[in-house]
Amino acid sequence: MACHNPHPKRGPRFSPPIIASLILLAFSSIVAAQDQEPVDVIRVRTDLVAVPVTVTDSRGYRISDLKQDDFVLSDDGRPTKIEYFASGAEHVALLFALDASGSTRDILEQQRSAARALFLRFGHGSRVGVLHFGDFVRLSVPFTTNSEGAEASFNYRPPANTGTAIFDAAATAIRSFDGSGGFSTERRIVVLLSDGLDTLSSTSYKAVIDAARLRGVSFYVIHFPLFSPRDGALAPRPPSKGFRELAEQTGGYYFRIGDARSALNPRARYDLTPVFQAIEKDLRGQYVLGFYPGDAARNGQIHLVTASLANRRRKLRVNQLRASYDLKP
Repeated sequence: MACHNPHPKRGPRFSPPIIASLILLAFSSIVAAQDQEPVDVIRVRTDLVAVPVTVTDSRGYRISDLKQDDFVLSDDGRPTKIEYFASGAEHVALLFALDASGSTRDILEQQRSAARALFLRFGHGSRVGVLHFGDFVRLSVPFTTNSEGAEASFNYRPPANTGTAIFDAAATAIRSFDGSGGFSTERRIVVLLSDGLDTLSSTSYKAVIDAARLRGVSFYVIHFPLFSPRDGALAPRPPSKGFRELAEQTGGYYFRIGDARSALNPRARYDLTPVFQAIEKDLRGQYVLGFYPGDAARNGQIHLVTASLANRRRKLRVNQLRASYDLKP
């Protein structure tokens, strides 16, 4: 699902240097509200297959009031018992992938106080990581609940570079979730901020999307386009093929921030209201269904899993963020 806000609604407007820190605060406030309620500790085995899903109506709005009995799971076409169910943002792993090339460096100017506020208020079992990329890809901070390391990474000053490897960075972001010690049913989100122009990647966007869907990772793509003269006016340079698809095909959202006028203004301010709203809807409107496939599935092969609704009278659509799994023998 993608979200683009071309309408001239007025709302809170912010400059690029504080965009990522404001998103951090948005996540912290959302999860903190849920964290005020008692949390039951549910223990799961490591072979649990977790399937994140969202449910939308005919207008594309997410449905957030469903229960476990509303869902049906199939493993390779055979019905299977749902042995784990969760909704909302009980466990979140959030990775920031920040474009450190050329014109986007100002985005890296983070406010340490906002980063610390995130860690102080984030939910139990939730983690944050930071990745920077240009003509390099650097996992500045692997997933952590320790505020000190993450805070320091937001002050990272990248060296001068001449290119951008967006899809290589996205692939690295996805791999960073592997073996990171997180809860197997956590919500996995990458917030990627970039001008959208990939010039160096050896990884195809299709491979990135396939890997993201296999691991249940969703991308929020926040696009700060570059502008160039065209027919006597400034026009946005189209992003590389696959940049927008990272969001549209992994269950996240795509946003284009700014216009030609703001691109020429170093003090431009941007309306981030749609970003905050989409994040909130995503965290509150997702479900995680889990099952144990059994020893027979430990054959190293790809198995298909399908989620559907038990009550087909409701015209709702189930959107799976994970459609397959494999277990090593």
